Amino acid sequence: MLQGREELKQKQQQQQPREGMAALGHLAAGPTYHHGVAAAAASSFHLRRLPSSCSRPLRSRSFYRVYALSSNDIRVGTNVEVDGAPWKVIEFLHVKPGKGAAFVRTKMRNYVTGNTVEKTFRAGSTLQEPSLSKETKQFTYKDGSQFVFMDLTTFEESRLNEADVGDKQKWLKEGMDCNLLYWNGKIIDFELPITVRLTVTDTDPGASDSVQGGTKPATLETGAVVTVPSFVNVGDDILVDSRTGQYMNRA
Repeated sequence: MLQGREELKQKQQQQQPREGMAALGHLAAGPTYHHGVAAAAASSFHLRRLPSSCSRPLRSRSFYRVYALSSNDIRVGTNVEVDGAPWKVIEFLHVKPGKGAAFVRTKMRNYVTGNTVEKTFRAGSTLQEPSLSKETKQFTYKDGSQFVFMDLTTFEESRLNEADVGDKQKWLKEGMDCNLLYWNGKIIDFELPITVRLTVTDTDPGASDSVQGGTKPATLETGAVVTVPSFVNVGDDILVDSRTGQYMNRA
């Protein structure tokens, strides 16, 4: 009897490791599915192959802007780049002779040196336009011989020498917004508003508004002298075209 119990105990001990190994093998193999269930699961998913272009690695692209214009488009104020320097056209004339090719005769000012030269371009030729940028800044005050402009967003100051401002100072008033022109990170010029509002500080007594005709000189708060109608008086605000210096009307 005891011998029978011992034999039964030994068989149970031998069977337990086999069952454990079978369980581990089942886990490693993963869950099993019936054929019908697997087919249904596969049919519920629709896989789409991406275009071959989508599988390629993305590449960064660099965009280069080419500045170019035709000599036929030259006008007063046109910016061109000659010999690596920026120039501004101040006079031009399109010439079409009886014989030979047409050409454009220009008078240009170098933004950097201030030199003025005459240069001729063949009609229809391609010219390079300098890469210029503009920033709006406010003229705040004059410090000695320097004019100080401020960026009202960053409060950063930019300065221009009196020689750089030139005759434009006749129309420049504190608090006026101007466009500063940059080339290679350097200020090379600035633009006034086309219409400026200034106060008359000195002029002969004016006639009544009903009087037609007649003009007289008037001195403005900036020191500029303009020709105004005879009815304009001291203390009047007038509008002046900063490009020509001509009186427009009373403000």
